[in-house]
Amino acid sequence: MTDEYDADQGSAPLIDGSSDDGTPYEPGRRRSRKRRSVPGCLAVIVALAVIVGGFYFVVTWGIDKIGDQFSSADDYPGPGHGNVTFQVHSGDTAAVMGRNLKSDGVVASVEAFIDAANADPESNGIQAGYFPLKKEMAAADVVDVLVDPSNMVKDTVTFPEGLRVVDMVKILAEQTDYSKKDFEKVLDKPDKLGLPDYADGNPEGYLFPATYDFGPDATPESMLTDMVDRWRQAAEDADLEAAAADLGYTPQELMTVASLVEAEGRGDDMPKIARAIYNRLQPDNTETNGLLQIDATVNYALGRNLGVALTEEDLAVDSPYNTRLYPGLPPGPIEAPGDDAINAALNPAEGPWYYWVTVNLKTGETKFATTLDEFNEYKAEFLQYCETSEAC
Repeated sequence: MTDEYDADQGSAPLIDGSSDDGTPYEPGRRRSRKRRSVPGCLAVIVALAVIVGGFYFVVTWGIDKIGDQFSSADDYPGPGHGNVTFQVHSGDTAAVMGRNLKSDGVVASVEAFIDAANADPESNGIQAGYFPLKKEMAAADVVDVLVDPSNMVKDTVTFPEGLRVVDMVKILAEQTDYSKKDFEKVLDKPDKLGLPDYADGNPEGYLFPATYDFGPDATPESMLTDMVDRWRQAAEDADLEAAAADLGYTPQELMTVASLVEAEGRGDDMPKIARAIYNRLQPDNTETNGLLQIDATVNYALGRNLGVALTEEDLAVDSPYNTRLYPGLPPGPIEAPGDDAINAALNPAEGPWYYWVTVNLKTGETKFATTLDEFNEYKAEFLQYCETSEAC
């Protein structure tokens, strides 16, 4: 009887009567064979690799995280180079500013800027605007620039109350990089300025007198739009449209009255002048028969400074703005009223006046009258004042 021979495995008995696995040979007994399981070994190896790799990842990740806690964020040493005009938008957080600064190449990391901002108590007061910075600045130096509003890159333009559009355009041309023609071109097509419908495309009276900070990317259109937007804010604050309905006038008529009040009065006298204007507009007015008789409107009709003295020839100019010839309000505002004049037009004082005379140009003292005789007395007082004053 021969032993079984596994040709595939090559496990024939050895000459010395023992098998290749070291067990004695016994005739008639089938040898058991131990097979090496290759898939099983691979699984063990893979498992060990995963364990070792995972351990390495956890350790290195932990080391990195711990290192983050004790290492500072990337920051440039400064002082930087080149020029960057950086814009802070209204409502920007430190994180938003940091991202924009990093994108512009100003700071090395958002974290460095946030850390520097948190370390400066004045950083909460950073204002919207444009600031001159450099590439690769130290984050703390960037914060130092941003917290100081005097560092802003801007054209600051101030418009006092009582200016006509032509006067405002002149100021804009003098104090910005644009010419009068640039602004006039926009005003010739005012559809995009945001004027109210009742302005009928005429910006007179709707460019609000205030101080504006125009950024370096401002255009004639954006500047004029800002001025209209500021007027709209004033109109909303005063609740212009509701007040117009209460008084029985249109918003455009109230803006016209406000412009007349701006031209004629100041301070506490404004509500009284507004009342005198409304009294003259009443159908039962027999004192002036509906005529406002405001010289500033005549000058506006003549295209002149509204305070210029008038001649008899001037007073005869045929224009709907000539309130000495035509009763009622002129077609629209004659200049830009400020908050006080608008509020006076919306909240006139109570009184029977039809006339007013400023008897002292230096102090602005103004007297109000209900009859023409009383008015003439005050006018004589004014003329006497002019004989001794250089203000006239």
